[in-house]
Amino acid sequence: MTSIEGSVALVTGGSRGIGRALVQALYERGAKKVYATARDPKTVAHPDAVPLALEVTDPASVAAVAEQAQDVTVLINNAGGSVNANFLDSPVEDVRREFETNFYGPLLVTRAFVPVIERNGGGHILNVHSVVSWVGVLGSYSASKAAFWSQTNSLRLDLKPRGIEVTGLHVGYVDTDLSAKAEGPKSSPESVAAQALDGIASGAYEVLADDLSRQVKTLLSQDLSVLYPQLGA
Repeated sequence: MTSIEGSVALVTGGSRGIGRALVQALYERGAKKVYATARDPKTVAHPDAVPLALEVTDPASVAAVAEQAQDVTVLINNAGGSVNANFLDSPVEDVRREFETNFYGPLLVTRAFVPVIERNGGGHILNVHSVVSWVGVLGSYSASKAAFWSQTNSLRLDLKPRGIEVTGLHVGYVDTDLSAKAEGPKSSPESVAAQALDGIASGAYEVLADDLSRQVKTLLSQDLSVLYPQLGA
């Protein structure tokens, strides 16, 4: 288990939404330092955060951030994008772009920071997934998040012997810019952040941050027609 108090954390996509809430919650729980990354670091609002420019799909940008943040013990891969490309009609390049951001981006960041965390005596990685990691309803976005979930499961096995624990965070609709047009109940970013940090502190393998995520997870062992009722139409 990893203590938040006294830790040094890095949050990708730390300027808005869940990322901004995570930065705030980390400081509230006693983190010593929090690096908050964004494409434009001027958008990082927390007065105590250390803003860093990061484009997760650019290996040179990732390497530069890792060089500047050599004291990290907690990495939170929160940055992501939402293209929602249709597999049959959208340009394949749009599908590829989704995977570059949501799968390869966090992989590049993780590979850069694993040696850092290991040198600092071990720590924790939190990967922010989605309920659509488990249900293919948003084209390339669902597929990229499903691949990211699988990456997390593999990394958890690879990193445990190296003193690094890995938690996957699953959540449905959150009251952020990303889901502004979505209807239905939405979790607050603050609630999601609190549950995520509880998961890190307790060493949880997964955090299911809302009723929708918990419900969908229970359906994975059932017939596909339960998860996709339109198949029975």
